[in-house]
Amino acid sequence: MSGKKLLLEGLSDAVGFVGGALTGYWLGQLLGWNIFSSGYDNASIGAILLVGLGGGGGLHLARFWRVRQNKDKAPKP
Repeated sequence: MSGKKLLLEGLSDAVGFVGGALTGYWLGQLLGWNIFSSGYDNASIGAILLVGLGGGGGLHLARFWRVRQNKDKAPKP
């Protein structure tokens, strides 16, 4: 793989993960769930779950986007 392709892969993964995690965090804030509350009550566990799911979902979307970009650039028969 070329350096440019590896850089694009790493940056898109990072942007997707962080963007998804922040989306999960802000969704938790809208629901009134504080990820940083003391102790592990149900609200903080739910907020942690939302951040994890958001990060994973964002990473998945970034990889889906990359595959879609590569299909568009492939030569047509």
